[in-house]
This record gives sequence, structure tokens and C-alpha cells, in this order.
Amino acid sequence: MEEKVNVLISEEEVSARIKEMAAELSRKYRGRTVHLIGILKGSIMFMAELSKHMTVPVTMDFLAVSSYGSGTVSSGNVTLKMDLSVDIEGRDVVVVEDILDSGRTLSYVVELLKEKNPDTLKVITLLDKPDRRVIPVELEMTGFEIPDRFVVGYGLDYAEKYRNLPFIGALD
Repeated sequence: MEEKVNVLISEEEVSARIKEMAAELSRKYRGRTVHLIGILKGSIMFMAELSKHMTVPVTMDFLAVSSYGSGTVSSGNVTLKMDLSVDIEGRDVVVVEDILDSGRTLSYVVELLKEKNPDTLKVITLLDKPDRRVIPVELEMTGFEIPDRFVVGYGLDYAEKYRNLPFIGALD
């Protein structure tokens, strides 16, 4: 049975907001190199689009963590599946996440990265679902605040499906 996906945020809205976020980050980091760390797999489309529009030098790396499995509700158990491939000590690091939900995953990631002694560490997310927050996470920037619905598209999945949708959709 195929799930029904309703457009929550259009492709045009997503694209415009990412360009705004890239411009703001470029202003904040003028004269410096930004090391983007994407949280796999969901952030890959967001990070790729964001970096294309940044006007400061950018380097990239990825972390893979998991707390969902194949369900629609976080298990609450965060595990590191893949660590960084480069040293971030002394770098200006921006964590790029697809969605901030309970806060468990990002809180885990932030603590893990703090131990690696970056010069600065900021977190941005394309989507923020504040109604689901269990653990507070300080955000530098958010693309969109959304209601408590399970969303897919633009990198976000349901059982590995729907990542390729060019918009953010609510799964019903």
C-alpha cells in the first residue's frame, strides 16, 4: 500500500528559504572557512543546496546517527553509525540537520562534536518541530517551523522512501 503525501512546503518555498539561509551564513562567516557537517542521510539535499549558494569557502564532512529505524517515531536511542573523516579542532563548524524533532539526536551530536574542540559550533536545521521537543537544542538558524506531523521529501524519508521528493510533504 502506498502512503499519501500532501505538500506541506512547496519546492519553491524550500529553495527560496535555503538561499536566504546561505546568504545569512555567508555574512556571518565572511572572511572565514565554514566546515559543514551533515547528518546522514536526511541532510544531504539540504546541505548540497545550501553550500551551492554560500559565498565563503566551505569544507564538508558527514556523521551518520540513527534513532528511527524504519518507524515514524524515534526510538529515543541514538547511536553513532559513522564518525567524521577529518579533524575539526579549531574550525568554524556548522551542523546541518534536516529536522529537529525530540532534540535527542542533535543533543547527542553537539556533545560529541564539542569533545573534538572546534573553534565555533553552530546548528542549523531545515525543519523544526518544537511541539515534539524533549531535550532543548540551541539553533543558529531554522528554515521552517512545522506542526507535529511526520514529514518526508527533500532528504527526509519513511522507510528509505520519498527522500527524492523536491518538496516537504506530510505523510498521511
